[in-house]
Amino acid sequence: MNATLLAVALSLVSAGAYAAAAVAQSRLAGRTDPSTGVLRLLGRGAWWSAVGLNAGGALLHVAALNFGPLTLVQPLGALTLVVAVPLGARAAGRRVGRTEWRGTALTLLGLGALLLTAGGSAPHETLSLPEALGVGAATMAVVAGLGRPGARPGLRHAAASGITSGVASALTQTLTVAVTDHSGGPLFSWRLLTVALLVSAFAMGGLLLSQTAYRGGLGAPLAVVTLANPVAAAAIGLALLGERLQGGPVSLVLALLGTAAAVRGVVLLSRAQARNTHPAAPPEALVPGDQVPSRVVIGSPRRADTAPPAGVPEPLPAHASG
Repeated sequence: MNATLLAVALSLVSAGAYAAAAVAQSRLAGRTDPSTGVLRLLGRGAWWSAVGLNAGGALLHVAALNFGPLTLVQPLGALTLVVAVPLGARAAGRRVGRTEWRGTALTLLGLGALLLTAGGSAPHETLSLPEALGVGAATMAVVAGLGRPGARPGLRHAAASGITSGVASALTQTLTVAVTDHSGGPLFSWRLLTVALLVSAFAMGGLLLSQTAYRGGLGAPLAVVTLANPVAAAAIGLALLGERLQGGPVSLVLALLGTAAAVRGVVLLSRAQARNTHPAAPPEALVPGDQVPSRVVIGSPRRADTAPPAGVPEPLPAHASG
């Protein structure tokens, strides 16, 4: 098996692990009060299951980056959303809808077009220490801007998660290429230590940001993460690591068409997921001025023998009767 096929195979298995982790995180977020802090999550087995799945996906992703360029490996991360659709549907006890199948088909079609234009050679370039520090500083500035108070925090946190994860992948490729390089250079250096610290910080930050984003559901936040991740990584690969799209102008047009198809597929998947995550309440369940509650709170049932008949007001307490 050549390097390109191995990178694709490892990326496919990695996407499956990431999809299972996203479904686990979404289910945990749905059962967790929004005010729950990070330390509370550390005591829950579901959180550590998601962490383990993310760690497995990350290790497979690192292995894929050792055999393929960022422009090849990162777009395959969109398969995470494709795999998460049937997993999420099964966890919710429902079938995959027609819109979800259309979104899946468009996403796969777009990914196929992108893979035809991606460079197939194994990576050789690495980031220098100033470049790594510059990328890290720019990423932290963008994440700080997305984390400011305002509307739609779920999608902004999802975008920040996708960007930090994509940057972590780019830095990871520098780390793996430098460590596996047999040119005789030093195995430990300030550059590799700095890159390793940045990878750890951005990987953990992306995980925590995604957990916050999934409080609003799985579909739309996961779609934003799926799109932001390869965009951030590919930008670094094309701008700093010497990666190029192969095939000239024709491949550029094909890449643009593939990107448009993948984006449309992700949008369809996110809409379907959002509709399934937040079903509309029946009209008779609402009264004028009420809003659809974000979570159902079941109170203590009152005893049947003390409940007044329908339409009859409750009697006043004895001490209030005069």
